[in-house]
Amino acid sequence: MAKENRTKNDPDAPSSSTKLRRAAEEERATELEYIKRENRNFVQVYPEGWRQMQLIIQKSPQALRLYMLIAANIDSAGVIVATQDVLAETLNVSKKTIQRHSAILEDAKALIRIPLQGGIYAYAMNPEEIWKNYDKRKEWAPFYTKSLSQGPSRTGIVKRKAQIMVREKLSFGS
Repeated sequence: MAKENRTKNDPDAPSSSTKLRRAAEEERATELEYIKRENRNFVQVYPEGWRQMQLIIQKSPQALRLYMLIAANIDSAGVIVATQDVLAETLNVSKKTIQRHSAILEDAKALIRIPLQGGIYAYAMNPEEIWKNYDKRKEWAPFYTKSLSQGPSRTGIVKRKAQIMVREKLSFGS
């Protein structure tokens, strides 16, 4: 009781709203620190990824260009969404070449293609080779689940994301 009285009588003691504000500021600072530590603009290449690159370059050096383009532009789920036309234009090759190189990469189990709609594909990297998120999230990677949607509520989000990315023509590397 004495402590409670002292706080009530102390004009310099923080009010409960001040305490709440400080707690919220501390929580926000913690969130910002977490965001800073995320792997933004950073892609991890594991030893298996380096081995995969060596194998791909032996089969097709041009397929390695596609692998590296996709790896450099994956999101935190290990995926990019694009049309084959956009990838072909970005690499200055034909759509048929992208199809051929995608098949080489799929055969090597370096990535999977998930058809979305109208020639739009999600290209999911093997998270044991290339990853852009915390390790604990790998088990939900689209490479394993073969799906971008984790329930009906995410379907609309995935379609909108695909439409936006295609509309912007995926300005890779710029």
